[in-house]
Amino acid sequence: MTSALVFAGSVLAIPLWSSGASAATAAESPWSFPGRGATVPFAEVEAEDAATNGTAIGPDRVYTHLPSEASGRRAVTLSGSGKYVEFTLPKAANAMSVRYSVPDSGNGTGLTTPVDLLVNGSKLKDLSLTSKYDWYYGGYPFSNNPGDGSPHHFYDETRTMFGSTLAQGTKVRIQTSGATTAAVTVDLADFEAVPGAIAQPAGSLSVDSYGAVKNSATDSTAAFQAAVDAGKAQGKVVYIPQGTYTLYGHVIVDGVTLAGAGPWYSVLTGRDPNNRSRAAGIYGKYVADGGPSQNVSLKDFAIIGEITERVDADQVNGLGGAMSNSTVDDLWIQHTKVGAWMDGPMNHFTIKNSRILDQTADGVNFHIGVTDSTVTNTFVRNTGDDGLASWPENQPNVNDSFTHNTVVAPVLANNIVTYGGRNFTITDNVVTDTVTNGGGIHVANRYPGVNAGSGTDVQGTITVARNALLRAGNSDYNWHFGVGAIWFDGLNGAINATVNVSDSDIVDSSYEAIQFIEGGATHTVNFSNVNVAGTGTYMIQAQAGATATFTGVKASYIGAGVDIHNCVGTSFAPTYGSGNTGWSLGSTTCTGQWPDPNYIYPGGGGGGTTPPPTDPPPTCTPGSGNMAAGKTVTATGHTQDYAETRAVDGDANSYWESANNAFPQRITVDLCAKTNVGRVVLKLPPATAWATRTQTLSVLGSADGSAFSTLAGSRGVTFNPSSGNTATVTFSPASTRYVRVEITANTGWPAGQLSEFEVYSS
Repeated sequence: MTSALVFAGSVLAIPLWSSGASAATAAESPWSFPGRGATVPFAEVEAEDAATNGTAIGPDRVYTHLPSEASGRRAVTLSGSGKYVEFTLPKAANAMSVRYSVPDSGNGTGLTTPVDLLVNGSKLKDLSLTSKYDWYYGGYPFSNNPGDGSPHHFYDETRTMFGSTLAQGTKVRIQTSGATTAAVTVDLADFEAVPGAIAQPAGSLSVDSYGAVKNSATDSTAAFQAAVDAGKAQGKVVYIPQGTYTLYGHVIVDGVTLAGAGPWYSVLTGRDPNNRSRAAGIYGKYVADGGPSQNVSLKDFAIIGEITERVDADQVNGLGGAMSNSTVDDLWIQHTKVGAWMDGPMNHFTIKNSRILDQTADGVNFHIGVTDSTVTNTFVRNTGDDGLASWPENQPNVNDSFTHNTVVAPVLANNIVTYGGRNFTITDNVVTDTVTNGGGIHVANRYPGVNAGSGTDVQGTITVARNALLRAGNSDYNWHFGVGAIWFDGLNGAINATVNVSDSDIVDSSYEAIQFIEGGATHTVNFSNVNVAGTGTYMIQAQAGATATFTGVKASYIGAGVDIHNCVGTSFAPTYGSGNTGWSLGSTTCTGQWPDPNYIYPGGGGGGTTPPPTDPPPTCTPGSGNMAAGKTVTATGHTQDYAETRAVDGDANSYWESANNAFPQRITVDLCAKTNVGRVVLKLPPATAWATRTQTLSVLGSADGSAFSTLAGSRGVTFNPSSGNTATVTFSPASTRYVRVEITANTGWPAGQLSEFEVYSS
């Protein structure tokens, strides 16, 4: 990876791919797309591009692997005393932020260790690095218990000022010493020329005058509240002087400007030691409490919280409540649960020129009836869930936009998403390095309360233009296949809207570039002047119906060697317009198998889909009795967490459910070797709540997983609780390795459903 530089007002002049640059010459950096993404005040240098005697790690895109969450999927590990990464300043700077990882403690509470910060070979100070705010385990919503396995969310950031301005070309070194108690992995450093502190505005009120105590553990929540209440009453700005203030709870703002000396100078932090559900945050009035707040301005300060776990019910976000006709400008929000979780109804709310870092959940979520609102020119990195999200759970979100933002390395879910929403705009963004269970940009009828009946579904015109998606999408650990860099999901109902995707670059995607999946079909997506340069698997993965047009769409470096994976037949209805190059509708397959990514894009790479075994894998044999038990199973898709593995787990109460409203659906088991097969037993959960239903299905077999022949032709198979919801299909014995059930209809539910898929010799 080449060094990445961005200055306020300028970016590196590398041609846009959608304007015709060749794939081989483009830099794989979030800053390689002029005019797109946030304009930020720092210059960024990756550790792997700096001088080092440490160990380079990556590239690796496998969830739970340390490099997979690094920017660019690469970093440098310093293990042992005297190991260093030395950065050469690309511009004058007086401050630095370092993104790093140190190991967790054995009990999951984190450890803290110092490293030396040297300037031109002389020690300037110690930097304290901690894993207190990172390392999560297990499944959603995750824990701090290492015993739960599946470690992730490895990285954190710390910032420091040098005390003077260092000239361009100065050597700044991070180095371990004898006092460093653990290995340190350095991802990158952001160098910045921080301007001087902003003086108190004339005629304003200071929080200090109302009893706030800086640089102290004393709770100043009440003092801040008194100050902002006075500011509203007197029509005056409320000023936060230089210093760090401890807040145990929310400060409720309404009709007031709260302004600091700058986000490097005025800092809010803290958490109630006796009630962990209370923590520092600036909130508008909830509608139920007389809100939304009106005419609020928040600017020029930082909220650096103390949140070390994810509890979704806790309101421990940086910003929250409801604010209309309000603006957030130049805030630094770090170590809170969500940077800004805004609960409407509310309108005309703007977040701009801000940084949102190291969250346990989302960066921003517009939740419930947020209209005519925007996030723009904001930098988001290392969120624990969606980077920027819109979720109109029970009231429509209308005319909102996410524009000119840079969203890097969300650990879970998507960089940018609108779950439902009418006339939404997603333009001029850069999204990179999705880690798991999401894509770079997502448009979907998903999540509770998003449906046509309540008017919260995707409607109108969704504009997705001039975006850059770099190393976006990744494997879903529930689905066990890849999520597209840009993807569309109709789980809660068909998407009936016009989605225009134009003038964009989809570069070095981890799996497929474009995906349609689940439930109802998507109508209509128009792709124009889009450059797909590098995929781990396919250009398009159609797992649900869709109407789509393609004009001026260019493709290269398609890892699967086939452009389209389509197992829904004519339900996927693409129109191949003019100006398309490098791909064709004729390059289509339906294998029922999901290939590992094949990274052939120059400079790409990133490992396989699952961690390598620590011991040789056991030899797989067909065995006897139920030969499908515990074997590898794949499917055309599944709904929520009703994965296909549930059909071979020996538990009749767990079940696989395919994508809804998208027949045909297939489930395939690999018996490990060719063996005689003459009977399959299919089950649904035995509970009487599973009413009688008939599924129309056939049974197929294959020796190689590619060419399938019919073992039992299509028929109606009835599952009745009176017989334990069990059905048997027999056929002439055949020698086969892969056994597939293809379902084309179900009288009980619009999906394929099986709790057990058993295969016998006779």
